[in-house]
Amino acid sequence: MPQPAPKGFRLHIALFGRRNVGKSTLLNALTRQQVSIVSDQAGTTTDPVEKPMELLPLGPVLFIDTAGIDDLGALGQKRVEKTRQVFDRTDIGLLVTDGPWGQFEELIANELKKRSIPLIAVFSKADLQPPSPQTLELLRKQNIPFVETAAVSEHGIDALRRLLISTAPADFIDQPVIAADLVGQGGLAVLVIPIDKQAPKGRLILPQVQTIRDLLDHNAVSIITTEQTLTQTLRRLKTPPDLVVTDSQAFSKVAASIPPAVRMTSFSILYSRLKGDLTTQMLGAVAIDTLRPGDRVLVAEACTHHPIGDDIGRVKIPRWLNQFVGGPLQFTTVQGHDFPQDLSPCKLVIHCGACMWNRREMLSRILRCRQAGIPITNYGLVIARSLGLLERALEPFPETLELYRKAAKPATATPIPHQPNHAQ
Repeated sequence: MPQPAPKGFRLHIALFGRRNVGKSTLLNALTRQQVSIVSDQAGTTTDPVEKPMELLPLGPVLFIDTAGIDDLGALGQKRVEKTRQVFDRTDIGLLVTDGPWGQFEELIANELKKRSIPLIAVFSKADLQPPSPQTLELLRKQNIPFVETAAVSEHGIDALRRLLISTAPADFIDQPVIAADLVGQGGLAVLVIPIDKQAPKGRLILPQVQTIRDLLDHNAVSIITTEQTLTQTLRRLKTPPDLVVTDSQAFSKVAASIPPAVRMTSFSILYSRLKGDLTTQMLGAVAIDTLRPGDRVLVAEACTHHPIGDDIGRVKIPRWLNQFVGGPLQFTTVQGHDFPQDLSPCKLVIHCGACMWNRREMLSRILRCRQAGIPITNYGLVIARSLGLLERALEPFPETLELYRKAAKPATATPIPHQPNHAQ
């Protein structure tokens, strides 16, 4: 049975609006399934409801039904906060109203515009209360596309689907590659994948699988090995590989095993380029030189996995950075979609590769850090900088490498013992 596309590769389409305007009914009509509970009682949707599906010709999408943005009271405020988090990962926003267009609709529209998120206005009960000519003229002046629907009878649903397809961002249609452009058609990549107690039993983790698939899709050759068998693997090759991709924590051992002329990077650094902003996060890695004992560092993980043993974000990176700066830093860890509103106490944010997310959410976090004046980096970049290997790990990316050489002083970190883990 074929596996569904991961969330991170899906176009995220979120439904926003007041309580009881028909968002859930509209979602059920769009997906042709009873995804969300529908009730005449306002506030039925309490947490965002997600529904993956295929929307041809776009392909895989993820619909997100949110709670009403006008919810009241303490519980309502929590619901509103959950809804606001959805803005961070929205590729297209559907602003649903049952007729009126007032301050709540303007609030949502302005938030989407501020983030440069495409917006479609949906009048969900046009058979009962059609939009006024004044409202439609207002939308035309603001260049907001709109559609009138009656979800129960499915009037306007096909028109909405067509509008969604035409509104999809161009960068979603032209999905960026992970590593194939660095290897070239017919080129060879060696992927160093440790297998230890923290590796998933009987399978590979998502960045490894997606990198292999990316190389296959672009007619490149991939060879899979571990850090223990890397030397033997290279000896068997008639010509050097075009690229070596490694688990970040194996940087030292891998760098010592491959010729200096062979380009090397990590899965996590590839994902900084794929999901985030490699140049910005490279500069964040350089910022570890400014850390002093006692400074606060925020470690952010997209996954909500249960940490075990020598966890990379909670144990290893803190230990290595304490060693790098010469004293204890103060670390705080957040998971999933949780992220502090106030970043001012932090001197640095270190993020995972965000393999489970769409790019929009990672870019939203990078933007928030930039607005707060807080540097942000990711696991692979900060590990490579700590080891004094970031220049070599950036060789596959000439423009970023040139900026790094201008921004960085030579790193003088104490060598970090090699401790294998699943790919970062």
